[in-house]
Amino acid sequence: MPSILTVTEITVRYGERAVLDAATLGIEEGDRIGLVGRNGCGKTTFLRILAGLQSPDSGDVSRRRDLVVSYLPQDFMLDAVKSVEENIRAGAQHVLNLITEFESLPHDSCRDEAERRRAKRHEELEHRIQSLEGWTLDRRIETAMSHLNCPEGERRIESLSGGEKRRVAMCRAIVSRPDFLMLDEPTNHLDPESIEWVAEFLEDFGGTFLVATHDRYFLDRVVKRMVELSDGRFFRHDGNYTDYLLDKAERQAADATIEHKRQMFLKKELAWVRQGPRAQRSKQKNRFERYYDTAAQAGPVIEEDVELCIPPPPALGNRVVELSNLGMELGGRTLFRGFNFTFQNGQRIGIAGRNGLGKTTLLKIIISELKPTGGTVKVGQLTRFNYVDQGRLQLREERTALEEVSDGTEFVIFGDGKISVRSYLRRFLFADERITTQVKYLSGGERSRLLLARVLKNGGNFLILDEPTNDLDLPTLRVLEEALIAFPGVVCVVSHDRYFLNRVCTDILAFEGDGKIHHSAGDYDYYLEKRQRAVVAASRESAVILSTNKSAALLRAAATTKAGKPRKLSFKEARELEGMEAQIHAVEAEVTRIEGLFAQPDFFRKHALQVNQLTAELDVAKENVTKLYVRWEELEAIKSAASPTVCD
Repeated sequence: MPSILTVTEITVRYGERAVLDAATLGIEEGDRIGLVGRNGCGKTTFLRILAGLQSPDSGDVSRRRDLVVSYLPQDFMLDAVKSVEENIRAGAQHVLNLITEFESLPHDSCRDEAERRRAKRHEELEHRIQSLEGWTLDRRIETAMSHLNCPEGERRIESLSGGEKRRVAMCRAIVSRPDFLMLDEPTNHLDPESIEWVAEFLEDFGGTFLVATHDRYFLDRVVKRMVELSDGRFFRHDGNYTDYLLDKAERQAADATIEHKRQMFLKKELAWVRQGPRAQRSKQKNRFERYYDTAAQAGPVIEEDVELCIPPPPALGNRVVELSNLGMELGGRTLFRGFNFTFQNGQRIGIAGRNGLGKTTLLKIIISELKPTGGTVKVGQLTRFNYVDQGRLQLREERTALEEVSDGTEFVIFGDGKISVRSYLRRFLFADERITTQVKYLSGGERSRLLLARVLKNGGNFLILDEPTNDLDLPTLRVLEEALIAFPGVVCVVSHDRYFLNRVCTDILAFEGDGKIHHSAGDYDYYLEKRQRAVVAASRESAVILSTNKSAALLRAAATTKAGKPRKLSFKEARELEGMEAQIHAVEAEVTRIEGLFAQPDFFRKHALQVNQLTAELDVAKENVTKLYVRWEELEAIKSAASPTVCD
């Protein structure tokens, strides 16, 4: 495939540290790339260079002529004085410019050379607009805003929450149909249904894309090539995230073998040097040079993992937390009602569901920050909460990482002992110079690790984490998962990360809408599997009810016809009856299509995140079928009653 963009020997330094060190990478047309690497390794810097927002210290970046690039950064840029829809449309400004130029040019018959040139330009613009699907821009904006749950188009950006701004920025990035799309952590703050839609969008995307994300299921689904940025260099791996893990393990094993041979050689040569050999001068000199050359070679970089140290919690009592007939209403809307649940020691509860259904509200009720509108919360006397909130508002920009954690003390209480604050921060992968760096200069991942370090030092035996996976890199995520699995208390986690929920959780509390919270023992995949089986069973039961309703409707229509004076169909009713059969076939086909999806062996793999959406669509389609059949029988009964009886 032809190359659309190439970076050659680029270098970027921040002080003494090179985040990109003579790095080279080629991106081909049609590539579907997942970019991974530790936070702070230079991923965002690299994306900014590709987007033309930053220049490398050295090296070359070459792009295909007329390449259209769209970029969703983590720190998205929106015009605060414009509305939501105006910001989204600005993402397709190059398309709007083409349409404006197209409409300004004449397209009548050509009389002179100048007009012929304008007509040729007119044809070129029309072809380009069609290739960018410019004529359907308004419909695509409307579709994207709907599936991403964007706020109303007339709202001002300054009035939006952080999550709403993220959705607007995502919508803005994808509506332009660019040649090359770059998304930096696109799944942050998106609910499962929105993530599913973005995944489907990328699967159908006709251009090239590069996505940097910690969402492992997302990477496994949408990418065909992985690129790891490590120690300033790029490592390419064909395949998805799982393939990358296997390739990386083989690469590290090969590096370890090479390093072992190097160390054995140095050990052998060092022993020879210490013997003080009196061999030939030239041979002795060559061995010395070979030894020093080998000793000067850099060994493989060993990646350090965060040693996430959660202080041992105090013992829990027999009662942890009991929720009885719990209900909550906000702004005239019922979030949940009649919810009963008893937390038990050793449980790791995953809370999942669409945004806006009340997940964070439930957490705040549990810790007594909010009062429920119905029911009670009973907390055990020995229960101690430790809450890591979603907003991450506790960090103070002007303070250093050390000051944020220490709060004026030099040690962190750890069980029956204590460790220094500096040692504690090193376990969260803070180098000495980063420990004394102000918060405002830390990366998103460093801020997240710092917040965890600050909150986790407070102990507690009931740990509550609201969206802890946002902004954490993959190595840190894996360590967090292991630490939570080993935590000897109660863990309650709100997350949209399926991989994380499956690894950590023993139970799922699923917010399913309509005020319902469903408890399911087991991991998230098992909950979805049970949900799928329940939908299929309900579908079969609904089919029986549908058949009964059709028979009842026929009897009612016949009785009505016999009891009253027959009348003829009106012109409008006659036309309605003519098209009724086609309508029924179309709606029944939709029911069959959705039921077929549920019956597919690979439904769970392809459509797991769409269970709620597909269930709602199936219910609506079946209700429409019932209504159409009832109406059809009524019209047929009127027609039959009005028809003259034919006698022999």
